[in-house]
This record gives sequence, C-alpha cells and structure tokens, in this order.
Amino acid sequence: MSAKVAVLGAGVMGETLLSGLIRAGWRPEDLLITERREERAAELRERYGVDVVSNLDAAKRADTLVLVVKPQDMPDLLAEIAPAIEPTQTVVSLAAGITTGFVESRLPDGVAVVRVMPNTPALVDEGMAAISRGSHCDESHLELAERLLAATGRVVRVPEKQQDAVTAISGSGPAYIFFVVESMIEAGVHMGLPRSTATDLVVQTVVGSAKLLRETGEHPTVLRERVTSPGGTTAAAVRELEDHKVRAAFLSAIEAARNRSRDLAAE
Repeated sequence: MSAKVAVLGAGVMGETLLSGLIRAGWRPEDLLITERREERAAELRERYGVDVVSNLDAAKRADTLVLVVKPQDMPDLLAEIAPAIEPTQTVVSLAAGITTGFVESRLPDGVAVVRVMPNTPALVDEGMAAISRGSHCDESHLELAERLLAATGRVVRVPEKQQDAVTAISGSGPAYIFFVVESMIEAGVHMGLPRSTATDLVVQTVVGSAKLLRETGEHPTVLRERVTSPGGTTAAAVRELEDHKVRAAFLSAIEAARNRSRDLAAE
C-alpha cells in the first residue's frame, strides 16, 4: 500500500481540506479524494491533479483515511469501507457528534481513530480544529492529524468528552459571529448608511478586533474597557446589551448547540 492520504467526501469541507493540503506542499500524487458523480470527479481531477476514486478503492490504497461526511451518512460509509481496512491504517473523522467509539466499533480491531471538530474558516486557512484520540491512538497518530488539519488553520488537542462543547463554541461559532455582523450591518442601514458602507465598516471592525485579540493576547474584558469611556457612546450601547441579557442569550444558545451535539451522538 502506498503512503497516501484519502479524503472521503468531496463536499465543501472535503475540498477545503484537499486544497489546503496542496497549498501546504502535499504532492497531488500522495492524495486521493472520493466522489461518485463523474462530472464533479472530472472537475476535481482538473483542478487539483489528484486521483478521484471510490470509497472502497480509497480504503484499499491509502494509509490515512479522512472521513468528511454528514453524521447521518457515517454508518453507511463505515460499512462500505470496513472490509478493506487494516489495523495499520489511521482513520480521521470530521463528522459532528460521531464518537471515536462509534467509528472503532464498525472497523477492524486496532484501527487508530482520531476525532476532529473543524470549522468553516478553514476555507480561508483560518480554521480552528480540535482533535481527540481514540482508544488505539498514540502520539504519532495525533501528530499526523495535526499535520493534516494545520494545512487549513490552527489545531488544539482536547479530551473527547469536551468535543460537544468544542462543537458548540468553534464548530458552530462562525454562525454566531455572522449573526452579530448581520445585525450590526442592518443597524447601520437603519441609521441611514449605505449597505456597502455599513458592510465595510462592520467586517473590518470584526477582522481588526479579532487580530487585536490574537496579537496582544489581552483579555477581551480589558480590550472592551479601553473602548468604553465613562458616560460615552460605547457605555450606552453595552448597557443596552446587558439590559437585553445578550450575554445570557449567548450562554443559552451555546448550551443548546452542545446539547444538540450530544443528541447527534445518541442518535
């Protein structure tokens, strides 16, 4: 078996990982991707120069299999590839709510499984991925998963019991940010700004604020207080947010996302 990485699933996240790996220096001949639709397969071959194969062929040819499918499709995928899997292979699962135990129970004994929770900023190489070891993983398997995911952003290791919280915070997190951005843009339009101007103002404010957080390493409370002059405009706005219990609403929303992640695992 050649030293190859196979991405099983050519949806948005599968293609994002594939393109990130190539930008990070992985050779197209060391990569495989699976896709049943011939038109889409031809597009992937043309765009990335990789072999596009069936799931079973990928399982036979690759050392590392990265499963990038919807949670509800995971049982069928595992049943399809299990006959070809060897204990020497590594399986990396990016399906929300799917535990390492679930994957291990449907594959031959001894296969190393790493669970990953990615997020969509991986599309611009600013993703945040959390990885957890399965019962057969050692340091080399985790390092391999880190190398793969680092192609599209940052990677952190967490115990698997924390993955539902990770899903709620960073997996679903971009949607919360987009919701806030959308609300701020609409407020700007409501106050008379052209939509394009409001969008530019809000997007750059969010990008700059995130960069300030990352590069200074300071606590967000400290940075917020620097913007909040006593009796000023920011203080008035923050008081309204507190009066409307926005902080509590975020907590409730994130807890709901965590609980749904648990439900997916149970289902």
